[in-house]
Amino acid sequence: MNFFRRIGYPAGIVLGLLLTAATAWAGGGSATDLVVVADTRMINGGVMRYFANLYNTNTVLFAVWATALTAAYGCFLGLIMDFFMERTGLDLKSRKIIEH
Repeated sequence: MNFFRRIGYPAGIVLGLLLTAATAWAGGGSATDLVVVADTRMINGGVMRYFANLYNTNTVLFAVWATALTAAYGCFLGLIMDFFMERTGLDLKSRKIIEH
């Protein structure tokens, strides 16, 4: 009985909260007529206009651009941090990796 009091009550509370959240999510119909677009009326031109139009017209190409730019930004940040670490005296290129 002590085990049930120690584990059962907190587990019951968590289960109750999960069921409450699941019931709240289940309410209402599905949003089939929902359309998400980027508002391009206030964008004058340039790269922001290109990506907003691309998001509205071709989401696959937008996803490819987003992936490529994220990878390029990560490489750029890695190179910059490597430069700063080398300037401060932290040499990560010649460290010895010991695996057991």
